[in-house]
Amino acid sequence: MENFTNETIDTTNLPKYEEVAFTSLHPNYKKVVLLNVSVFSVIAIIGFSALVFFNKGEFTQTNILTLGSALLVVIALVFFFSLLSFRKKGFAFRNHDVLYRSGIIATSTMVIPYNRIQHVALHEGLVSRYFGLAKIEIFTAGGHSSDIEIPGIAKAQAEDIKQLLMGKIQKQL
Repeated sequence: MENFTNETIDTTNLPKYEEVAFTSLHPNYKKVVLLNVSVFSVIAIIGFSALVFFNKGEFTQTNILTLGSALLVVIALVFFFSLLSFRKKGFAFRNHDVLYRSGIIATSTMVIPYNRIQHVALHEGLVSRYFGLAKIEIFTAGGHSSDIEIPGIAKAQAEDIKQLLMGKIQKQL
């Protein structure tokens, strides 16, 4: 029988995921994001206009200007943060795991070892498909939704990534 040992690990010499070179999302994904935000903005402006039109007597000109200005500020912030989030997102595939970085104010990095991956899906939205992009979804055990969604990948590259991950899954079976 082997003797049980429980040695202390020197955490100063562990590999640093922060030093990984992350791949940025495809530049066309910025167009997808801006188009989606533009559609949201148009719907919000139409909704605001309809609200004011159908309730003419209940709003003063000052109220309309104040609410309209607030709506424009919110739309500008959504555009700003959408563009900022695009620059912060990235992914990497290493020998034993996949990494995905995202976040605007606080950056989070998900690291999933290949031996935890159960399923991989590739999705193309209507706008993304027009720009030749796809999204990879990576699922691990115990969840109904994906653990990592990597959007904004060229479709051919996304298919290659899916095949890579499926190969890693098959090796473990």
